[in-house]
Amino acid sequence: MIDAIQSIGAFSAVKETEAAGSSSSASLATPGTGAAVPQAGSFAEVLGNMTTDAIRSMKSAEGVSLQAIRGEANTREVVDAVMSAEQSLQTAIAIRDKVVTAYLEIARMQI
Repeated sequence: MIDAIQSIGAFSAVKETEAAGSSSSASLATPGTGAAVPQAGSFAEVLGNMTTDAIRSMKSAEGVSLQAIRGEANTREVVDAVMSAEQSLQTAIAIRDKVVTAYLEIARMQI
């Protein structure tokens, strides 16, 4: 399960990097090599983007659920949206747990 969560997080980070790299790949080219070097975002930016995506996914699932209640969406759309939101929530919970564990380990260290 953790591998699945890591691949999701890596996938969204790669998508964002590719989107940023395609718009400014000329400025990232190193002289003499002609190869583009992708810039990595800060940890706070990556977490912020993941949080925004998770919230957007949950709001979308809620909207599709309301459309289904009104008869405007079919069951498959609802299931897809809810499963995507659940996956985002599980990723957020796993990241939170890792951050709390890391904090507790640091707090236990003797200085």
